[in-house]
Amino acid sequence: MTRAVRLSDYAEALSRKVQRELFETLNSIGGARAISAGPLPEVPFSPPLKDIRGADAARGAAILDGRFGFSGHVLEGENPFSIPAPSERFARSLHSFAWLRDLLACKDGQANARAGELIDSWIASFDTWNSFSWAPEINAQRIINWVLAGQLFTGEPDRLKSLMRQARHLKRSAIHGYTDVDHIRAGAALMLSGAALATDSLRAAGQKLLDSELPRQVFTDGGHLSRSPATTSEILTLLTLIDTADAHVNRETPESVSRAMDRMAPIIRFFRMGDGGLAAFQGGGEGDRRAIDISLSARDTGARSFGFAPNSGYQRVEAGGALLIMDAGKPVKGASAVSAHAGALAFELAAGGHRIIVNCGWADQQPDSWREAVRATAAHSTLTLEETSSARLIPPGWPRKLLGPRFEDQPGMVVARRNEEDIGTWIEASHDGYHESFGLHHRRRLFLAADGGDLRGEDGLFRPVDDGPPEDVDQRYRYAIRFHLHPGVKASLARDGMSALLVLGNGDGWRFRTDGGPIRIERSVYLAAGGGPKRTSQIVVQGEAEPFGAGERPPNRVRWAFQRLGRVGGT
Repeated sequence: MTRAVRLSDYAEALSRKVQRELFETLNSIGGARAISAGPLPEVPFSPPLKDIRGADAARGAAILDGRFGFSGHVLEGENPFSIPAPSERFARSLHSFAWLRDLLACKDGQANARAGELIDSWIASFDTWNSFSWAPEINAQRIINWVLAGQLFTGEPDRLKSLMRQARHLKRSAIHGYTDVDHIRAGAALMLSGAALATDSLRAAGQKLLDSELPRQVFTDGGHLSRSPATTSEILTLLTLIDTADAHVNRETPESVSRAMDRMAPIIRFFRMGDGGLAAFQGGGEGDRRAIDISLSARDTGARSFGFAPNSGYQRVEAGGALLIMDAGKPVKGASAVSAHAGALAFELAAGGHRIIVNCGWADQQPDSWREAVRATAAHSTLTLEETSSARLIPPGWPRKLLGPRFEDQPGMVVARRNEEDIGTWIEASHDGYHESFGLHHRRRLFLAADGGDLRGEDGLFRPVDDGPPEDVDQRYRYAIRFHLHPGVKASLARDGMSALLVLGNGDGWRFRTDGGPIRIERSVYLAAGGGPKRTSQIVVQGEAEPFGAGERPPNRVRWAFQRLGRVGGT
């Protein structure tokens, strides 16, 4: 384990905070409106494209009835902008208009009119600048959502003037965004608003930002430096919108955008499970299936599939209808770590298009109360030692307020190797996230047979030889190996307590067994699908490890397996 936060991180964060507060102070005395104001474009507003993102019409119907639901809270009223929001996350969603496409998807003749009223209500209260609602990370998303609802702006000069003012302000404020992905969102917002408002200066500013940020943030294997499949997919969606907007006006897409899309499309295919959604790793969930489908269809490069993403640090094995994805990469550092998860060596398993083993995951609309819990190692399908996460968050206090909820300690070494044979594929990986506290490393070995019907695993805890003997050889450390099940999987424990029967939604059966039992089936929760937490269960194997050894024999070694049985239940 290594210290993930250094003095330089504090200095950088403090500098950013001071610059941002100075910028906001200058704008609070009227500078934002004066500098951002100006004539409207002389050409009519031209929405460049339709929104390719998915929408929830049921949520839109609730909004039409005056109920705004987000993060476990509900705000009721005709004008939600005149009512105090129940949380900061709720306010961010409200002011970014993330819900606008849901309202427009509502099959009601009043939906468009109601959406226009809400836009006008926001303009009436916040159009003269506000430090919260005009923050670059919120402003950028609001601009994107407004541009993609272009039918609401055609022939509406007041709305167009507000959109132009916000875009011009974002051009100046984008550099003050807190996270890396905020900068990409700002670049996309500027390019899309520039296309819609026929304003080359906005488009040029957005392109300049993306030309700088995309090469820095997108790995050569196509992943994003956050290591989040969901974030990677969101960025590809934004780039697809830019590409489509440029094609709409017969303009060549910037090379940085095209190159990033060519890199990102294959790794999104890499992260897709059999049901079309994404694997839930590093702060994300299943993602937006509609946006994924459209983005990938627009960028079919013909690149051959791959099994290892070296920069992003993920392993993928597909065989006989079964699919395994494992997180075996180095932890996220810096500002992008504010949403990272302590999921070293966790994996997800699916077969026949049905998810079996999952991580708890996350989705933006989930309740605030779950956020910190699902970032812990115990919320992932991996081993936890002494109920301690392999990476530890900065505790509440001024450091977290300054840096955000990053990890202050995390594994310093995560290594993996892969061996493909005719009989199947082997993966071996290890991390040192428990070394500093307990003197042990975690090693996981996985084997997926060529027919996809047999996944075998081995978890071991070992003490590095260079450390010498432990101070107390009689010390024992409790561990738990967790396998979180998808809500569509029903589990029943065998009488001997050493195995369990799993039945998938299509009636296919799998047997879990282990030599480390007895096993337990406990409650769990699945948040990756969105739409509120879903109850599910988890298989837990517990034991006590010795403080020494190579992890090659019990009690420091546990073997387990998932084996396909065929049809055992009804469809």
